[in-house]
Amino acid sequence: MIDLQKMFASLLESGGSDIHLKVGIKPIFRINGQLVDWSDESVSMEDMNSIADKLMAKREKETFTAQKEVDFGFGVTGVGRFRVNIYKQRGTIAIAIRAIPFDIKNIDELHLPEVLKKMCMTPRGLVIVTGTVGSGKSTTIAAMLEHINQIRRTNIITIEDPIEFLFRDKKSVIHQREVGSDTDSYQGSLRYLLRQDPDIIMIGEIRDPDSMYTAIRAANTGHLVFTTLHTTDAMQTINRILSFFPGDLQNEIRNLLAVTLTGIISQRLIPTRDGKGRVPATEVLVNNETIKEAIIDPSKSSDIKMSIEKGEVIYGMHNFDQSIYKLYEKGLISYEEALRGASTPTDFERRLKGLDTSDSNNYELGDYRSN
Repeated sequence: MIDLQKMFASLLESGGSDIHLKVGIKPIFRINGQLVDWSDESVSMEDMNSIADKLMAKREKETFTAQKEVDFGFGVTGVGRFRVNIYKQRGTIAIAIRAIPFDIKNIDELHLPEVLKKMCMTPRGLVIVTGTVGSGKSTTIAAMLEHINQIRRTNIITIEDPIEFLFRDKKSVIHQREVGSDTDSYQGSLRYLLRQDPDIIMIGEIRDPDSMYTAIRAANTGHLVFTTLHTTDAMQTINRILSFFPGDLQNEIRNLLAVTLTGIISQRLIPTRDGKGRVPATEVLVNNETIKEAIIDPSKSSDIKMSIEKGEVIYGMHNFDQSIYKLYEKGLISYEEALRGASTPTDFERRLKGLDTSDSNNYELGDYRSN
């Protein structure tokens, strides 16, 4: 039988982020993005059933029985906090476990761009953090909320499924609500959210039109709203938001989004040069008049990409290749990883080699702090 406490402790000691358990194979850790075996013993069906039984409380067992999958979070005393997804595959139970650090790293420690601090100081608006699964979206939002918590007197309400990072009240008061234990559903909690006197709202993930509309409406009525989407860049994010709504509402949503959007932070994780971790490469959109016009008028959508590339000095905007270039210049990532992570590897390689010196392709090197 697998010693769960030993396995969880081993994951954290190795700097791993995830555990994958499947009947018939050894437990697998994800460390710095790579999958590696843990222990010499394969997981038997009896092991898996026993592990699932130990991890799930009564409520989770009822959900799993009804839906054949369940999400929840839990803590292990003296070890750490974890997010768990238990599901069925080929008739057997499988488990994915994500480690959630107790300590919330700040924006500088995560090598995130300075402009995120400015977004945290805005009194109202919509901030969307995007990326694929495992790209660090929750970590980035946690760092931004903690930045606010340390310097602003605000009432913050989060709706999460499940709760991941645990906040301690500092300057702000933070109410964390978990779907299932504190509220029956996202939709139910969002319905009453604005009656709870929030200054800042964090919606763990936008999953449906109602959630998206509530986030936009809350931002439009004077709140600062943080949320996440599974999209890869700013343009895809805007298109994804619009796709939630039918054609007869498109113009209304375009106008609302243009007014309420503060910024979009898209990210992907790149292995560090020393091989001991990963660092986020980012694309950042900061809303301005040009962006607003491009959101409202579909014929101007191509202006968004150009505005991001040209808006670094004034607004702090940048695209992925500009971000990766900075990470490489700071020595945080290797030449090979820089090329692998670039959106346009051929052009990026030419810029690294100094073959393209035109003004339109020069990169502004900002202040990235290496902690």
